[in-house]
Amino acid sequence: MKVTATSLPEVLLIEPRVFGDTRGFFFESFNQRVFAQATGLDVQFVQDNHSKSARGVLRGLHYQIQQSQGKLVRAVAGEVFDVAVDLRKSSPNFGKWFGCVLSEENKKQLWVPAGFGHGFVVLSESAEFLYKTTDYYAPEHEQCIAWNDPDIGIAWPEIPGGPQLSAKDQLGKRFVDAAVYA
Repeated sequence: MKVTATSLPEVLLIEPRVFGDTRGFFFESFNQRVFAQATGLDVQFVQDNHSKSARGVLRGLHYQIQQSQGKLVRAVAGEVFDVAVDLRKSSPNFGKWFGCVLSEENKKQLWVPAGFGHGFVVLSESAEFLYKTTDYYAPEHEQCIAWNDPDIGIAWPEIPGGPQLSAKDQLGKRFVDAAVYA
């Protein structure tokens, strides 16, 4: 497993060792011991989520102030542009973002720690997205910042016709009005 720090040092890009030949491929998508050794993180995942979305669907920017979740995310089918935003007011990177392409082809994963907002947009015809979380989903604590907030300024890939948003994501708050972490 290769682990690379990103422009947000706590957000890690993870590349598994993939063994492939003419028959296909094999890789460990998660191994607790290897993850801990490679990242220095001792986390326990309590929930796995799986979503499927069509091209242009944008989900996010989501986070939970209480029951904050760390997320290990990856695309197992298709391709997404995945984003993490530092929402920790005490951080020197407060309000900064990192984005990268995750796909079934590159098999990369992104570690998004607690204290960060998360979102993605589907670039392929459809995409299946998996994420392991360190705390349970708690809709009563869920928050959403507008995907296109000008104060954050995420450089999303061009989305012909604009993104498809859920009703919840259409109500995303401006960053200046959002609840953030201490």
